[in-house]
Amino acid sequence: MASPRLLRFDRVERAAHWTTALLFGILMATALPLYFVQVESIVGRRALIAEIHTWSGVALPLPLIISLAGPWGLRLRRDVRRFNLWTPAEIRWLRSLGRKRNPEPDKFNPGQKLNALFIAGAIVVMLGTGSILKWYRLFPLGWRTGATFVHDVLAAAVFIIVFGHIAFALAHRDALRSMFRGWVTEAWAKRHASAWLKEEQEASSEAEAASVR
Repeated sequence: MASPRLLRFDRVERAAHWTTALLFGILMATALPLYFVQVESIVGRRALIAEIHTWSGVALPLPLIISLAGPWGLRLRRDVRRFNLWTPAEIRWLRSLGRKRNPEPDKFNPGQKLNALFIAGAIVVMLGTGSILKWYRLFPLGWRTGATFVHDVLAAAVFIIVFGHIAFALAHRDALRSMFRGWVTEAWAKRHASAWLKEEQEASSEAEAASVR
């Protein structure tokens, strides 16, 4: 008998994820001809690419902001709060560099939490430094020099993290499927997110008890 399904990501969360992923993809694709002369010589139209890169960067925070802003973002706001909550077992996992097993994993494992925190910070920093580079006349020379260095180094880190994220997603097909369809099986949750499964079951039991009253 098939294992019951459990909603992991609702439509708002999935839309926010894939819209942000699309914008990251555009930024990474347009960054290559802007940074590498060899790529620019093949692609051409540097001014157009620079404009696409700039305005994709400006738009990058919008999917998350819109998704978090209204009542439709209730589940996303709950998940965002999870990224800042670390159990003692997760801290031990972090200190051991992943060698110690987490006996009762949450909805997101420590690696996913770190990835989310990095991406959130990168969006803010890249938007800030990119704005300085685009509208450089508004800022002193020292700011522009520092922004160039930070933007370039962080861009390289983003490439590494994003490709690592894709590799892990492809290696864990059930988790990837939940970002397309929204659900996972209870059997998967029991193996990979047992603390979250327990939390969902308790909430479901409380809701059923309240409806009986």
